[in-house]
Amino acid sequence: MLQKAQIFSLDLQTAVNQQQGPYYFLLFSTCKWSSYIVHMDKSLMPKAFASHEIWYSTTINSVKTQNLESSPSLIYTYDHTFHGFSALLSKDELESIKKSPGFVSAYSDRKVTLDTTHTSEFLSLNPTTGLWPASDYGKDVIIGLIDTGIWPESASFKDDGMSEIPSRWKGTCEVGQEFNASNCNLKLIGARYFNKGVIAGNPNITLSMNSARDTEGHGTHTSSTAAGNYVEGVSYYGYASGTARGMAPKARLAMYKVLWDEGGYASDVLAGMDQAVADGVDIISISLGFDDLPLYEDPIAIASFGAMERGVLVSCSAGNGYPDLGYLHNGSPWVLTVAAGSIDRRPSGRLILGNGLSLTGWTMFPAKAFVKDVPLFYSKNVSDCETAEQLALVPTDAVIICYNKYSAALEMLSFVSNSDAVAGIIISDDQSLYEFNKFPYPGVVISPEQGLEVIKYAQTTSKPTATITFQETFLGTKPAPVVAAYSCRGPSGSNPSILKPDIMAPGTLVVAAWSPNVHSSIIWPNIELSSDFTAITGTSMACPHVSGIAALLKGAHPEWSPAAIRSAIMTTANPLDNTQQQIRDVGTDFDAATPLAMGAGQVDPNRALNPGLIYDATTQDYVNFLCANNFTRNQIYTITRSNNNCSTPSSDLNYPSFISLYNSTLASNTVVTTVDYFTRTVTNVGDGAATYKAKVEAPKGAVVTVSPDTLVFEKRYEKLSYSISIAFTGDKNGTVTFGSLTWIEENSKNTVRSPIVVSPYVNQWE
Repeated sequence: MLQKAQIFSLDLQTAVNQQQGPYYFLLFSTCKWSSYIVHMDKSLMPKAFASHEIWYSTTINSVKTQNLESSPSLIYTYDHTFHGFSALLSKDELESIKKSPGFVSAYSDRKVTLDTTHTSEFLSLNPTTGLWPASDYGKDVIIGLIDTGIWPESASFKDDGMSEIPSRWKGTCEVGQEFNASNCNLKLIGARYFNKGVIAGNPNITLSMNSARDTEGHGTHTSSTAAGNYVEGVSYYGYASGTARGMAPKARLAMYKVLWDEGGYASDVLAGMDQAVADGVDIISISLGFDDLPLYEDPIAIASFGAMERGVLVSCSAGNGYPDLGYLHNGSPWVLTVAAGSIDRRPSGRLILGNGLSLTGWTMFPAKAFVKDVPLFYSKNVSDCETAEQLALVPTDAVIICYNKYSAALEMLSFVSNSDAVAGIIISDDQSLYEFNKFPYPGVVISPEQGLEVIKYAQTTSKPTATITFQETFLGTKPAPVVAAYSCRGPSGSNPSILKPDIMAPGTLVVAAWSPNVHSSIIWPNIELSSDFTAITGTSMACPHVSGIAALLKGAHPEWSPAAIRSAIMTTANPLDNTQQQIRDVGTDFDAATPLAMGAGQVDPNRALNPGLIYDATTQDYVNFLCANNFTRNQIYTITRSNNNCSTPSSDLNYPSFISLYNSTLASNTVVTTVDYFTRTVTNVGDGAATYKAKVEAPKGAVVTVSPDTLVFEKRYEKLSYSISIAFTGDKNGTVTFGSLTWIEENSKNTVRSPIVVSPYVNQWE
């Protein structure tokens, strides 16, 4: 049976752009049976069955035929985040299942595609004040990672200073290939692996590592970023040296390995999330996602709804791809969706010319190379550094200057590596360069402005020379953060009426633990280097930062719901960079970043500790939202697992942001006024009575009205509501405009900010 290929990406930019980790594609299948995920209405289970497992098994057995080529078999049963099972079925057997009592919906299992030392300081976490001491560094909060596994011997997972495991924990350390129960400890309290889906989809495969051990590095990196213990003396080959630690150093970790060297399937992801909730995690961190799927077929959206019902916050990456609108995944309103930005740290080298001029450039060459007083070579005929003929003109033992405004810096460096040059000076203003960790040949990248001085020196000096030093790091670089070019933008195709992403966190060249059996850098042409820590890039790296911060907030405010934690993180975010200007976007040539790229802004952990007001939401609120958005009863049941009451549908979810969509297919000279109305309810979580006044920064071309514009709370936990209208008049030419609504507390520093976006409706699925 032919199946449509679906992309399920692990949000690691380097996996695609630097061949770091496998990259899988779903091949079309001609098998007579395939894996399906089936949703059932557990309330209709006949009383004759003692458990849902027996009911599901009996249902599958009832559709078996005499056809020996067909062999329906159960893969997983699910009961915590949704009700149902996955099974290997023929098309006819699936049709028979659909006629069984309690059937809700079914869809094909989908194959997977693989999509620190300074960040805590960059985010202002410190041991004396704020969120770290208030939460006791996340003590006893349990973070579940849905990922590629874990390298338990990493120093980031030592349990020094950890107390006994909380008695509420129900998980286990599952024994497997090269993984024993003793690999877990007071920090890594659980490790499980789920591979029935990938085996069912590939019956003849032999898994290279049939256990929770990480053979790709991704899961080890995300785990240590979220909650790694303190490790001193860490660096990436001499760059970014310091003490590594996760956002929540005292939190517990549990790994649920669902992705394999041989691929991965949605059924395994569902099984991992289902088990994580059953085991008792408080936070789920999942740096992967499904592209181009409606909410009722997106396994992460479905499982995270069940997790939310159990009080578990799910933190997801926004995805890696293009800076164009509408490619974001994980747009469910009940998850926290994280975009990626840069850090104020730059790995560097120093270029010193023979005349004494010293310039700082960018390099990540992973060694302390010896390039001292080497002849400097520049020729207009060779400066492109592109062809073999040009490179043949380069003298042996020289430093070559390359300047080609049409080529990326790393492309020019690769050309230099094929010459006799000792090193290369690359002149480039390619900003995306700073997102990658590969620098396989000695060299340094400098700006065009710096390059003019270097070229002038080379042309006017009889015997020009150059010295390059490596393994330097500069902190406090400006501007920072900037939105990364690879970070996917909203609106989400699955749910455009909710502004996504929610928040931005560090994702570019994040240093964290790594699996030492996976190369972390390379020296040309074929020397692969191993390290216990590496610097990699992606929204995968941003997500666990926020997962760890959510764990800190859970530790400080155990009574807060997932929606309350998300609200505190969003409404206290910072939309400004370290120059106190609007955060810029690398993907749009450093224009001001819109909330469709960065959400509410850069996460600010300490301010999130005391947000003043929160926007909370219940399970029924989400159900009402689904009811109002043209979902069928079966589709709603698939997500919610119950026949919830749709008597009060409302598309106006109590969310801490606002998005007004317009039809961009109208002629560019068409001027139309659109008006959207919203109602929000805020809860006072301050110390007592408080008065807040509204401050509006309206998007260009919009009129924003708030009523009332003053909220007077008489006591803590009091709830008050307000309404807001956004009237937009202008050319519907695809422009995104944005502003904000900020509630400012009188006689206090509390400000509660919500981004406002007016955007064209974008559907990349069409």
